[in-house]
Amino acid sequence: MKRAATLTAIVLTFGLVFGGCSNQNSNSNKKEHHTAALVTDGGGIDDKSFNQSAWEGLKNWGKQHGLKKGVDGYNYAQSTSDADFMPNINKLVKAQYQTIFAIGYKLNSAVDTAAKQNPKTNFAIIDSVVPNHKNVASVQFKSEQSSYLAGVAAAKTTQTNKVGFVGGIKSDVVTTFEKGFIQGVHAVNPNIKVDVKYVGAFTKADVGKSLASAMFNNKEDVIFQAAGGSGAGVFSAAKDNRKNGKKVWVIGVDQDQKADGKYNGGNVTLASAVKKVDTAVYDLSNKSMKGEFPGNKIVTYDLKGKGVDLIDDNLTTTAQKAVNEYRQKIIKGDITVKAK
Repeated sequence: MKRAATLTAIVLTFGLVFGGCSNQNSNSNKKEHHTAALVTDGGGIDDKSFNQSAWEGLKNWGKQHGLKKGVDGYNYAQSTSDADFMPNINKLVKAQYQTIFAIGYKLNSAVDTAAKQNPKTNFAIIDSVVPNHKNVASVQFKSEQSSYLAGVAAAKTTQTNKVGFVGGIKSDVVTTFEKGFIQGVHAVNPNIKVDVKYVGAFTKADVGKSLASAMFNNKEDVIFQAAGGSGAGVFSAAKDNRKNGKKVWVIGVDQDQKADGKYNGGNVTLASAVKKVDTAVYDLSNKSMKGEFPGNKIVTYDLKGKGVDLIDDNLTTTAQKAVNEYRQKIIKGDITVKAK
């Protein structure tokens, strides 16, 4: 009864939906099988971007091993603000999850603190580096490579020689998208103008829409968005412009966002610069389960290793050909894309 009451309290207090109850002693950190969970940043697991991709990877891993959502399988803790990071990690630790994923660089400090306090728990931080911990794996992606291909696609599609980039919060991580995109655009045509704007948040779709609308009004006909939940506003602005007869496009990010571009009459998603966060979460969950967790290491996923790529949603044959040519050049090392 005490065990059930404790779990109920955790569920009610922290929003974790546990699907089962372990027979293990609550003070033990051992379970019959490996368990894993993740902590989102402010975007949430339904953000159609970074967090959602991570959650899908964790779900796929769990199902592959016959696990269910709950304390004896896999789960997540939703963060609505930065203040939730540390409490959410602590709740997952108390619930005895053996591997905990922190989704995004904003969780750096929380992971650093939690790793010191919980040396027997594996932590993986996505898209950032937390060094000097044997129980922390730092996961990075060569997102500048997929963004370069997005730039090639934009350059081969624009009819106005004016394109745009809308980022979420300006940071080292998001800047890699911006810089890669600009390099790709100018590799095709150095005379194309690239307008860069930042929302200042990953959760403000209204601001994303306002910025994108201004860009489209400025005759920028292709926008690459790397803005998390704020990117929904970019798609919304593009759809409004299409309905008014303007041929504009959006390049999605992190996941294939073709579904986000669909509207009654067509689709505004040109392509998607995907970051295989789901692959990374699945891969590291397996490694941790097998006792091969890469603690105190930086694990990088790139274009050659299929950790990033550009998905063709509505590219012309000419644009497809150009993207494929540049893809091979990057993989072979003929082109080095700068992250800064």
